[in-house]
Amino acid sequence: MVKYFYLITVLPLVGFLINGLFGAKIKNEKVSGILGSLTVLGSFVITVLALLHITSLPEGSRTITIPLFSWITSGTLNISAAYLVDPLSVTMCLIITGVGFLIHVYSIGYMHGDKGYARFFAFLNLFIFAMLNLVLGDNMLLMFLGWEGVGLCSYLLIGFFYEKKFTGDAANKAFWVNRIGDFGFMIAMFFIFMSFGTLNFLQINSAIATTTIAVSTFTIITLLLFVGATGKSAQIPLFIWLPDAMAGPTPVSALIHAATMVTAGVYMIGRTSLLFAHAPLTMNVVMVIGCLTAFMAATIAVAQNDIKKILAYSTVSQLGFMFMAMGAGAFSTGIFHVTTHAFFKALMFLAAGSVIHGMHDEQDVTKMGGLKNKMKVTFLTFLMGGIAISGIPPFSGFFSKDEILSKLFFSGNYAIFGIAVITAFLTAFYVFRLISLTFYGNPRYDESHVHPHESPASMTIPLIILAVLSVVGGFIGIPHIIGPNILEHFLEPVFASAWNILPEHHIVESTEIGLIAFSVLVAAIAIFVSVKMFSGGQRLDAFSGGFYNLLKEKYKVDEIYDIIIVRPLRWLTEIFYKIFDVKIIDGAVNGVASFFMNLSIDWRKIQTGVVQDYALFSVAGILCIILYILLR
Repeated sequence: MVKYFYLITVLPLVGFLINGLFGAKIKNEKVSGILGSLTVLGSFVITVLALLHITSLPEGSRTITIPLFSWITSGTLNISAAYLVDPLSVTMCLIITGVGFLIHVYSIGYMHGDKGYARFFAFLNLFIFAMLNLVLGDNMLLMFLGWEGVGLCSYLLIGFFYEKKFTGDAANKAFWVNRIGDFGFMIAMFFIFMSFGTLNFLQINSAIATTTIAVSTFTIITLLLFVGATGKSAQIPLFIWLPDAMAGPTPVSALIHAATMVTAGVYMIGRTSLLFAHAPLTMNVVMVIGCLTAFMAATIAVAQNDIKKILAYSTVSQLGFMFMAMGAGAFSTGIFHVTTHAFFKALMFLAAGSVIHGMHDEQDVTKMGGLKNKMKVTFLTFLMGGIAISGIPPFSGFFSKDEILSKLFFSGNYAIFGIAVITAFLTAFYVFRLISLTFYGNPRYDESHVHPHESPASMTIPLIILAVLSVVGGFIGIPHIIGPNILEHFLEPVFASAWNILPEHHIVESTEIGLIAFSVLVAAIAIFVSVKMFSGGQRLDAFSGGFYNLLKEKYKVDEIYDIIIVRPLRWLTEIFYKIFDVKIIDGAVNGVASFFMNLSIDWRKIQTGVVQDYALFSVAGILCIILYILLR
């Protein structure tokens, strides 16, 4: 069976090729949607078989390399295209294909009637193919190929409605901001090859154990890798692309910005955890940046009114929680939050899409209200996602968020822990502000023109499945004081070497129980305050005055970047263009062209069209030749 695991990536590629090449000729649009969905479902089934296979192996042998072909051979560089099947990659593949399949099914109904229907599913399949290569690649170069592939697909999907200028601008913004991070990733690969002579993950880990490398080298490599992670996973200072990426269709937001692409940076740190474990300075940087990003994004989300923008900043904030866990050395906890976040955030994005669908493309929550009884399935599923992200037991988000807080506390990072608790409070507050303004109170829309309605089954069934996962998904990572942590035990072979290097922190059970009770109390208070404030339809600006405007304008980060980065670069580009391009390059090319043009004008005067002139020139030429011969 192992030899067929490569089909995990091949099936979505087949779906892309069929829809991409022949989609325009398929008359029934549902065929494209069903085909695209089935290829991802096939990948999910094979991934489940891969999971069953590796769990049947001894714990120390749960790593399988599947070679495909020799890719690059040059000197000492020998890179094969091969897949690494182990607990970490299988966990990520289950998320990508499982949640991805549900998003594909949802899209069948959501994208109904769109002229680019087949093109949309082709792009979705290509994205799944690229993301699977990212997590399955057994070396950094193959990971980077997938890394760039999801960047390309995000550009295509964010800018899917290309006839609208703002979607094109958002796609360009995402593309170029990610290129900044990718540059750091590439430089890191050069340093890794220089230091260890290989880009293969298993060989790098083996080389670390046998090669003496300075801590400063580990620090440089990991900081550069983290630059790549900040771009892909939208952390300070490269977080600005993700909120604008909401310009794409809602299923794109659920796929890229909840379950897959934005978690690539977290996965990359997990895959290279042994490198990071040798760089304590970088670990602290990761934790601090994650903390600041989580808090900053949560405060911005409090003041947004666009339903998708609220969820976008929520995603940035939750990614910050994941990086806090990775920076604290709690690698399995970070992956645990990746998993639960995929469930409840994909659910909330898709439920938001259902609201937008029912409200005839309205996205402003201040213009909604009273939808609870008109969209019952959407309301109940959205509510479950909101409870999960808020951290209320026994919903999935409670277990992963609580474990992150616990790891931060027992690692002695009390300041980070305090900010994380405040961020958790803000999370529950803005989520239930969204829910209250959307579903409770009196309608704030024109009921004579807008008639909210429940979405079709192709959209609501995925919502129900994701809602169930949002409720029960956390039980794979329950606290040790309750029972065995299944996910942590499953991932232990991947992170054991890194954990052996990091300092061990003693966990006091009574303290952990107190932390659990405290975090639940914080979330409950936030929910109570938010519902009390907004269930009647009030708006936050009625309570916050001028500071609300600063939050609503996102701390003017885009404007600041425009002043200190974009405008100077445009000025330098214009100067460079006028001097180097116009005067040097164009001047040289145009100068040569002008020389020969003028020369041709002078020689053209010889062609008079008079026969006598031509005879005269011929005789003169003959005389010159005779004279030359005589004189020689």
